Amino acid sequence: MKYLNTVIIGTGSVIPSVVIENSIFEAQDFYGTDCVKLQDSGDVITKKFQDITGIEERCYATPDLNTSDLAAEAARQAIENAGIDPETLDQIILAHNFGNVAKGTNQTDILPGLAARVKHALRIKNPDCVAYDILFGCPGWIQGVIQADTYIKAGAAKRILVIGAEMLSRVVDTFDRDSMIFADGAGAAVIEAQESDEKRGIISYSVRTDTHDEAFYLYFGESNNPNISDGIRYIKMDGRKIYEYALSNVPAAMKVALDKSGVPIEDVKKIFIHQANEKMDDAILKRFYRLYKLPVPENIMPMSIHKLGNSSVATVPTLFDRVRRGIFHEEHTIAEHDTLLFASVGAGMHINAFVYKN
Repeated sequence: MKYLNTVIIGTGSVIPSVVIENSIFEAQDFYGTDCVKLQDSGDVITKKFQDITGIEERCYATPDLNTSDLAAEAARQAIENAGIDPETLDQIILAHNFGNVAKGTNQTDILPGLAARVKHALRIKNPDCVAYDILFGCPGWIQGVIQADTYIKAGAAKRILVIGAEMLSRVVDTFDRDSMIFADGAGAAVIEAQESDEKRGIISYSVRTDTHDEAFYLYFGESNNPNISDGIRYIKMDGRKIYEYALSNVPAAMKVALDKSGVPIEDVKKIFIHQANEKMDDAILKRFYRLYKLPVPENIMPMSIHKLGNSSVATVPTLFDRVRRGIFHEEHTIAEHDTLLFASVGAGMHINAFVYKN
């Protein structure tokens, strides 16, 4: 029996060159959501921030670059890594949240869409290569992969490029301590239809959206600084509610995906979770394994948030590319036939996960 599989054949990622250490924020005045200045000094606030999130530094793009530029470079790397002709791509799916936001402005530019800009940058002439964007919060890249799998399994596509790119440094309120979480980056993967005698690639997935009470846990709002009244809006979040929502729902969604695959949890070698908050990710993992009445194995979850921060849709593909290429910590490697579990949570609120056999 032959199986039609959806297989990742190439990856790439871009880590922007401007490193922003936590010490940069120590002289910053921070205000709460009530627009009242926080009494703690900047160094105390940044110390508490690092203890909670695990973030020591993050990377920002240089002023001359935009989100679509990072996306195009990650795409080039993935195409080169896959060893394919870009003219053979059937689709380019680009997940982002804010489009291009030029340095010094706060206006989103998605005309044309970023996927179309990436196709232009790659100089692809094939008109049958359809390029489009998706907005799905931080889980956008995983959702793009799930969507690609659906097209391939339906026989509607054979080769798809999925990119996650974001430049959150352009939409942060510097007077909001949550701004220290966010970063820039891009990751990409070439996904291909392959037939084989065994199931591999994407085996199963789960997706959910909760909007009844949760839709605006992440939103656009004015600066926390009451002295700023220019009407510009910035990314805002209710961190406590997101944390509680993630812990309550992400482990269950991961379990749905894994149970659908038929793969025993003991066979999972690596788990790639959206890099939003170190403590949150650790807690999600503990709750996930608790559902199977098991302890968390050592070295099961690679973490990049300490040095790269939260680059939204870019965190998972960037982390996966770095592990896959062997440019991460030596205890994190991927071998042939390894089973991997991917999961993310973010604005919407959306959660998704998929099981992948390498």
